[in-house]
Amino acid sequence: MIGGTGFIGPHVARHLIDRGHDVTVFHRGRVEVPGGTRAIVGDRRCLTDSAAALRSVHPDIVVDLVLSSGAQARELMTVFRGTARRIVALSSADVYRACGVLHGSEPGGLQELPLTESSAVRTTLQTYPAAQIERLQHVFGWLDTDYDKIPVEREILGDADLPGTVLRLPMVYGPGDPLHRFYPAVKRMDDRRPSILFAQKIAAWRSPRGYVENVAGAIAVAATNDRAAGRIYNVAEPECLSEIEWTRRMADVVGWRGNLVVLPADRAPAHLQMPGNYEQHWVVDSTKIRDELGYREIVERDEAIRRTVAWERANPPAIDVASLGYDAEDDVMVRLKPDPTSA
Repeated sequence: MIGGTGFIGPHVARHLIDRGHDVTVFHRGRVEVPGGTRAIVGDRRCLTDSAAALRSVHPDIVVDLVLSSGAQARELMTVFRGTARRIVALSSADVYRACGVLHGSEPGGLQELPLTESSAVRTTLQTYPAAQIERLQHVFGWLDTDYDKIPVEREILGDADLPGTVLRLPMVYGPGDPLHRFYPAVKRMDDRRPSILFAQKIAAWRSPRGYVENVAGAIAVAATNDRAAGRIYNVAEPECLSEIEWTRRMADVVGWRGNLVVLPADRAPAHLQMPGNYEQHWVVDSTKIRDELGYREIVERDEAIRRTVAWERANPPAIDVASLGYDAEDDVMVRLKPDPTSA
């Protein structure tokens, strides 16, 4: 495993060890490797410097959890060509044209849904602006300035001598989520806010998600099944819920009985609005990995939400509560008194 000590990696290691595999983790040496694994310390950004140590393990399968660019993928293939039997690389649903449509970088109309492995990918690379990549680099130390999963996929699947498997991941949630995706809603519920507000198009927007242990299970399934060679698989929960539906699921778990309020975009506070064309949903079809490799979720959704909420409560991010915009939301509710709309 390249990487393996962060958010997803320890769960992948546990799945593989439980299946009886020997696992070695290549990492920066800043934290302990998962129990039962061996370690090689080095820098992902200079993989060639550790080539001899990596080849000495004689890996059967290499799972790269932290690929960021085509250049990194090319180096990975060079290091392991002639040594490993297959490479498993983590990609993202952001390769799809639908992502570019939302961000305004793709010409034409809305992308047809659902997104399958054969759906159109972006024609414009590096769809995220440089400022956003820089912010993400503070969270994900492995991210490089040339981040784009499309060149990664081309390198992994384009080598005649070293087969590859690509897994297109969803938004991953769960204990340890470095982006704290659940925190804004959980915080509002714990603060006994009477209402949680949404801009209309954001409320309705649907996107793929996956609980961290389940996503790790999909990675382990793909790594241990030779049928996955040369294949691309979407990984996501079977149903892509809207933002307001996700919040209602969290409310049911937490026991919060407030209102979910949908506002027209021109009435929603600025902090609740996001740039982009949110008429373009990211509904992802994950049938292929289920049918071909027999993948199934291990943790059901309500339990996954319970575990994530408990972790968010125990590990709140260091943010200014004022940034949550309570005053602006209260002002909107006083002036507009909209009818509550619950998912």
